[in-house]
Amino acid sequence: MTVLIISPDYASHLLPLATLATAWRDAGDRVVVATGAATDPIVRGFGLERYDLPLGRGSNARVIRAEEQPGDESDSLRGFFDATRRGMVPTLRYQASERLTDLMWEPVDAGRRTLAAVEEVQPDVILVDHLAFSARLALQTAGIAYADVVLGHPSALPVAGEVYGYPPFWPTAFSPGPDELADLRSLCDEVSARFTAEWNRTARTLDPAAPQTDDAFAEHGDVVLYNYPGELADGDGRMLPPHAFLGSTRRVEDVDEQVEEWMAATGEYAYVSFGSFLSVRGDVLRRVAEALAAIGMPAAIATGSTPAEELGALPDGWLVREYLPQVRLLGAARLAVTHGGNNSVTEAIGQGVPLLVLPFSTDQFAGAAAIERTGLGRALDPNSAAVHELTEALAAVRDLVGMPLLRRISRDQAERPGPRIAYELLTGLESATS
Repeated sequence: MTVLIISPDYASHLLPLATLATAWRDAGDRVVVATGAATDPIVRGFGLERYDLPLGRGSNARVIRAEEQPGDESDSLRGFFDATRRGMVPTLRYQASERLTDLMWEPVDAGRRTLAAVEEVQPDVILVDHLAFSARLALQTAGIAYADVVLGHPSALPVAGEVYGYPPFWPTAFSPGPDELADLRSLCDEVSARFTAEWNRTARTLDPAAPQTDDAFAEHGDVVLYNYPGELADGDGRMLPPHAFLGSTRRVEDVDEQVEEWMAATGEYAYVSFGSFLSVRGDVLRRVAEALAAIGMPAAIATGSTPAEELGALPDGWLVREYLPQVRLLGAARLAVTHGGNNSVTEAIGQGVPLLVLPFSTDQFAGAAAIERTGLGRALDPNSAAVHELTEALAAVRDLVGMPLLRRISRDQAERPGPRIAYELLTGLESATS
């Protein structure tokens, strides 16, 4: 069997998709990853083939810095980072205004390159990152079946009554006014209509007979795979399309002897990371570090694009690096502090680690609300939470270790991990249709 994985050229997207691919790799199947050049080392590290398919103007192999991106992408990132400092609604408005260039980059050319990849690779199974809109559009227009991998809170794929970019839920720490929300909803509706028009124009260019859609953001593949624990979605009232929950896709990381020694010597600790993008918010990382020191909790902090010295004086014995083996450290952490990104949330919850979520953007608000609703952690506004509020929240989260729901999720994912679920589902479909 041959499997084609299609991913934007971002480590945070490619890592879970490549981890899914290991189920086929380990079964002896051929796996080709269609992505850009920046993440080539990741593809090769997983022992997979790469087909060159750039799907956006930006890229990052681990930590993203605005100054390392092309001019337009650099300006866009700086605008995004500035918006996060102004709060939830300004950030969501900024992201909505950037959506056409962000998610529908050179759609006709990208679509044709996607179809050329399929023609050359001749895959039996195709898995596509949901945010690879141009690639998915081309596949759907050509009538090519694929599995749609949704990385993030399930609201990344809107259902009836929702509009992309407008959170269906947000944590109690956020209380935007009704006028703000009405303006945001109006903007998201406008962007959705423009995005859908661009989708339909591109589809007609690729195939004049292509069917049109009323909402491009609601389009999805033949199979929807949510890289998310189903327990976090239970009871939220959303009517999902036919799907499977993968729980998480936890990669196997290379052993770092220094990290192993630190873990063995430290005992209980907190893991802190704001991911590839939001690590730029050193002001929030510093307050988190102060709060952890206040409760006497040692920490492993992935600083990303924030220089370590911006965190101020730290207690002796903390592990502070630009990049850390996240899965390994989460596996033994007492608690974790995150921006609410899909990888950190799913990898923590899947290993029984409660969370303090400080969401900044997109579906992170809905994901933080799910953590709050299910009692698997706390959520605060990263811009307004003072050190004493962070201290109180961290102490409360620390006491959640071992709660029954966390234990059950961790046990179930250990028994049936995400890659196995995807493999069993898709090979069964492939066998049934071949």
